Amino acid sequence: MTRNYIAKLGRLASRGLTARGLAASSATYRMPFSRASNTAAARLTFRSHFSTSPQLAKPLEPDVLKAARPADLTDAEYHELADDYLDQLLAQYEKQQDDSGHIDVEYSAGVMHVNIPEIGEYVLNKQPPNKQIWLSSPKSGPKRYDYVVLSEGQDQKQDTASGGWYYLRDGTSLTELLVEETGIDPIVPPV
Repeated sequence: MTRNYIAKLGRLASRGLTARGLAASSATYRMPFSRASNTAAARLTFRSHFSTSPQLAKPLEPDVLKAARPADLTDAEYHELADDYLDQLLAQYEKQQDDSGHIDVEYSAGVMHVNIPEIGEYVLNKQPPNKQIWLSSPKSGPKRYDYVVLSEGQDQKQDTASGGWYYLRDGTSLTELLVEETGIDPIVPPV
């Protein structure tokens, strides 16, 4: 079993214990998010968390950036999207660490440290109260990324929306920034 799966199991167990502890002290218990459920919480359909379309490979256009708003996610949806993204990122960085050994990756308690000797240390972590992923980069500094669903307007086809983690001040995607600064693409699955 890889470190990636062990970390994922630990996070799932932690969330389960937290949810059970909260359920005992409150009058209502909210069921965890399920992709198959037909509740209002599942109104956003996520076919893929990542896209390689040219639209997502560039910063958002100014007119799109003005209209871009963080997606209205439930806590469970946020955790699922953020965990999936960070798990894919961790898998790519661990693969790079195993192949070349020139980077050091550590992920625990929702905080990922990626140390690249010639660049510096990157720190990525989840911020559940804000439903963001925070990045501290030695090159570009600190940034806060929101999950934004694009192309879900009346001029688009139904269920063609795609989402990603975007810095809403300048429209850059987290994936694009990491590829640009580290040279490692988290979209490409490890072989």
